[in-house]
Amino acid sequence: MVLQHLNAPRQRSRFVCAMLVVLVIMVGLASRKFAPHLPRLLQKNAGDVLWATMVFVLGGLLLPRLSTLRIAAYSALFSLTIECLKFYHAPWLESLRHTTLGRLVFGFVFGWNNLLCYLIGILLGVALELWYTSSISDSRPSAKPLSDTK
Repeated sequence: MVLQHLNAPRQRSRFVCAMLVVLVIMVGLASRKFAPHLPRLLQKNAGDVLWATMVFVLGGLLLPRLSTLRIAAYSALFSLTIECLKFYHAPWLESLRHTTLGRLVFGFVFGWNNLLCYLIGILLGVALELWYTSSISDSRPSAKPLSDTK
């Protein structure tokens, strides 16, 4: 049942996705700024989890009709690619990494724990989407069959 729901084509609201992207970015930046006040586990990992959640939501914004499962798979592939780019040290990429945006997107050092954080972030995005779509469908009036009364 859940897998069938994950494979179903969607019609995501671009407005909702755009607002979620902005919200996740703001929370992610706040997690970096207030890292010293967070539990040790979240100090580094919260930003990576939220980065992957943002990638998932951005995928939904750019490809609103794709199934949740495809968006999750593309997000995982993109995240893995970005992480593996940390092994590549071309001068143009190194100079890009020294900008704020480049540092946030590409990072510097490969970490296996980042891959786990990305998986958790993508699963968080999937869970949020499933929760949101179920809450939307629950709030819609359901069509009740007409009964024959004589």
